[in-house]
Amino acid sequence: MASPQAGALPRYEGEARRCVALPLGGIGTGHVALCGDGALRQWQLHNRPNHLGFLPATFFALRVAGVEPPLDIRRILQSPAVPPAAEPAPNVVDHVVPHDADPPTAHWSPVSSTAFEGAYPFGRLTYQDPALPVDVSLEAYTPFVPLDDEASELPLASFTFTLSNLGATRLHGWILSTLQNAVGWDGATPIHGDACSLYGGNVNRVVARPESTAIVMDNPGLPDDDPRAGELALWTRSPSVPLPRFAGTQDALRFVEALKLLRPTIDDDWSEDAIRRACNELPPLLHVPVGASPPGRTWNGALAAAFSLAPGETTTIEFVTAWRFPNRYVDFDQFGPDTVIGGSRLWLGNHYAKRFGSALDAVDYYAEHRDRLHGQSESWTAAFATSTLPDAVIDTLLAQGSLIRSPTTFRASDGRFFGFEGSLGESTLNWNGSVGGSCPLNCNHVWNYEQAVSRLFPALERSMRETELEVSQAPEGYLPHRVVAPVWLPQLHGRRIGGPDQPALDGMLGAFLKSYREVQQGASQDWLAVQWPRLRRLFQYVDTTWNRGGDGLLLGEQPVTYDIALHGPNMFVGGLWLAALRALEEMANLVEPDAAAQYGDLFRRASERYDALLWNGEYYAQLAAEASHEFGEGCLADQLLGQWWAHQLDLGYILPRERVRGSLQAIIRHNFRRSFRDFEHDYRTFADIDDEGLLVCTWPNGGRPPVPVRYCDEVWTGVEYQVAAHCFIEGLHREGTELLEAVRARYDGTRRNPYNEIECGDHYARAMAGWSLLEAVTGFRYDALQGRMTIVDQPGRYPFVAGTGWGTIEIDANGSLELSCLGGRIELRELKVDRPGESQRLLVQPREVRLEEGERATIPLRL
Repeated sequence: MASPQAGALPRYEGEARRCVALPLGGIGTGHVALCGDGALRQWQLHNRPNHLGFLPATFFALRVAGVEPPLDIRRILQSPAVPPAAEPAPNVVDHVVPHDADPPTAHWSPVSSTAFEGAYPFGRLTYQDPALPVDVSLEAYTPFVPLDDEASELPLASFTFTLSNLGATRLHGWILSTLQNAVGWDGATPIHGDACSLYGGNVNRVVARPESTAIVMDNPGLPDDDPRAGELALWTRSPSVPLPRFAGTQDALRFVEALKLLRPTIDDDWSEDAIRRACNELPPLLHVPVGASPPGRTWNGALAAAFSLAPGETTTIEFVTAWRFPNRYVDFDQFGPDTVIGGSRLWLGNHYAKRFGSALDAVDYYAEHRDRLHGQSESWTAAFATSTLPDAVIDTLLAQGSLIRSPTTFRASDGRFFGFEGSLGESTLNWNGSVGGSCPLNCNHVWNYEQAVSRLFPALERSMRETELEVSQAPEGYLPHRVVAPVWLPQLHGRRIGGPDQPALDGMLGAFLKSYREVQQGASQDWLAVQWPRLRRLFQYVDTTWNRGGDGLLLGEQPVTYDIALHGPNMFVGGLWLAALRALEEMANLVEPDAAAQYGDLFRRASERYDALLWNGEYYAQLAAEASHEFGEGCLADQLLGQWWAHQLDLGYILPRERVRGSLQAIIRHNFRRSFRDFEHDYRTFADIDDEGLLVCTWPNGGRPPVPVRYCDEVWTGVEYQVAAHCFIEGLHREGTELLEAVRARYDGTRRNPYNEIECGDHYARAMAGWSLLEAVTGFRYDALQGRMTIVDQPGRYPFVAGTGWGTIEIDANGSLELSCLGGRIELRELKVDRPGESQRLLVQPREVRLEEGERATIPLRL
C-alpha cells in the first residue's frame, strides 16, 4: 500500500484489495461495504451485525455504445475476485466472497481489474480495462462531518461515477444500478438469488419527479412493529429509465441491452434535456411483473442512467441507496440473569428513523444539502491528506471514523448512544456465534480506551456518561461495567455480570477520567455540577472498598478488562487510580474547591506507594497474590494506561518521568515481536506468521504463572495504539513509529481489512484508542472550559478537533501559527506553547480569537 502524500489517498492495488471493505452508512444506521474489487458486501442495515450479510442482484454495470464506428461494450463494474491468500489470516472474513446463485459476471464480463483509494468516509475505485473506450471511476461515501452528529447519521450511501471519453468520436450509454428489495429479511438468513424463506409480499414502486427518479421498496404486509419492517430506496438525479421489478440478474442486463437513445441519435441533440426527454418517452422494453412478490420471493429494482460524451468530455452520474429500518429490538444476549417482561419484545428503535419518516425523506435531505455535506466531508479527508503527519498516523486516523459508524454502535430512538464491544464474527465463534453485537452494552472497561467518539462527536460521548452515571450507577455507588437496555429495566446491581463477573474496577476508575475529558471537550461546568454528586459517591465506594489501608494502595479483588480479577497491587489498576485522583482534584477545583485538597493529598501518597512497591528496576510489575490469572513479574503492555490518560487530560506525570520512559522502552523491548511463526497462541490469534505486533504480557525474567493473566498471548490493536501514542508523547519516536507501522502493515488489505480491527468481534471499540495518536504526535490539547489550546512550536501542518470546531493548524519556520476553521466555531482565549528541549511552556494570550467556518487567524508565536 502506498502511503498518502499531499492531496493523495491510501491506495490498494493487486492483492492489497483482497480484504478492503469500506463501510458506508451513518452513525447508528448500519452499513454496506464497498470492497476493493468493486462489489457491495457486508449488508448490515437490519439492526443485526452480520459481517457475511449479502444481497444478491445488487451491483453496478456499464454499457458504452458508439454509432460510427459501431461500438457496444458491456462490463460489470467489479473485477474478478482476488484469489485467496496463501496463508489467510485467522479470525477474519473480509476476504470472503459470498456464494451468488446468479452472479452478474455470469452474463457480462467483469472489468479486468480495479484500484482502490480510501480515506474514510470516501472510497474511490478506478476501473481498469483496456477494452473500455472511457475512463471510469467511482466515488462512494456517506457524509461525515466532525461535531455534527445529525449530518453524520444519514441512512444512505452515495455512489458517483465519473466517465471520460478517451476517443475521437461521440460515445453514449448507460450505467446500471440495481438493488434487491430486502424488506422482510432478518439480516442473517441466506438469500438465494431472489429467494428467501422470509420474503414475499414485497412491493417496488417508481417515484418520478421532474429532476429525479427513485424506486421505493417496502413490504406492506408486515406489521408496522415487525423487526423486519422498513423501506429501501434507489435514487438518481440523472436522466434514467427505471426497471421497477425483476427477478434474475440476467433480466436487468437484458433490459440495459434493449435500451436506446434513438431521438438524440437522429436529431444529433445530446443535451441533457434531450436525453431526459428520450428516457421519459421510451416505451416499455420488457414486460415487467406486477403486484407484490410471491411467497418466498422478492423483487429487485434497477435504474439505468443515460449519458453522452463528446471526445474528451467528462460527466458524472450519482446513485443513492437509502434505507429505513426503524424497529431495533433487544435481540441480543444481555449479561446477567434473563429479564422476562410478560413475553413482550423490548423495543429500542433508531434515532435516525425519528428524523426521517421514509427512506426517500433521507434522500431528499441529502439532495438539498448535498454540496455542503460533500464539501465538509471532503475538507475532513483533505486536512489529513495534505498534512505533514507521519504516513502511518494518517492511515490510522482516517480509518477511526469507520469504527464509530460500524454496526458496533447505535442510537436508540430516545437519542441515547450505545456501543457493543464489537460485532460478532469469526473471532467470536468459539463462544457466541457470528451474528449480533458482541458483549453488550457500553462496556466501560473496553470503552476506557476509546477516544474517537469523544473528540469527533462529543455530544454522543456525553450521552454515554449520562447513561453510566444517571442510569447504571448502583445505590451503593459502584458502576456495573455493562448497561441493560432499555434503560428502564433493572440494571446489573448485585448480580454476576460476566467479563468479568463482578463490576470492573478499571471501568469505574475510567468514569472519572472520561467525565473530566467530557468537560474539556465542551460539557459545561453546569453539566459537571449535575454529575459531581454521582462521581463523589463512586469515589467513596472505590475508596472504602479497595483503599482499605488509607494509604492510597488498592487491595483485594480487582476485576478488570482481561475478564478476570487481579488481586495484588499492580500499576494497570494503580495507574488508572492515580490519574483518577488527579482528575477528581481538577474537577473539585471547578465545583467544590474545598474538597480538592483531599484528592491531591491522596494522589501524592498513593503515587509514592505504588512507585516504591512495583518498580523492579526496569518496569512496573505486580505484587501477585496466590490466585489464578495474575501476571506477577510479567511485563504488561497496559501497565501505563493511567499515565496515557493523564497526558491526554493534561494532568502531568503521575509517576516519575524517567521510570515512565523506561517502562515504555521495556514494553517495546520485551513484548514486541517481529514474527509469530514459532509462537503458540493460547487464546485467539490476531497476529500470525510474518506479522509484527505487541503481546499483551510477557515474562522476560521468567516466572510465568501456571495460569497467567488471560489473553496474555494475544495482540490487541487498542493496546498497541495506546502504547504507540504514549511513546510519541514521551519522545520515543522510533519506538512509536515501529509499533504503529506494524499495526497498519497487518491491516494493509492483503490479509486484513484496514477498516475493521478485530478483537472480540469485528470493528472492535478498543481500537478507537488510535485517535489519541493525533494529539500524541502533534502535542495538541484543547480545554473548552478554559478556551485553552496547547500546541508544540514545531513547523508542520495537521488537523485538529476542539470541542465546538475543527480545522487545521499550520506552523511555519518563522514561528507563525495559522489557525483555520473548517467546521463549527472556535473560541480561543489562551494558547500554551511547548518548545522541544524546553521544560517551560510559553503562554501566549492573544486577543480573543473567534472563528466561524471558513475563517482563519494568524498568531505569532515568537516576538
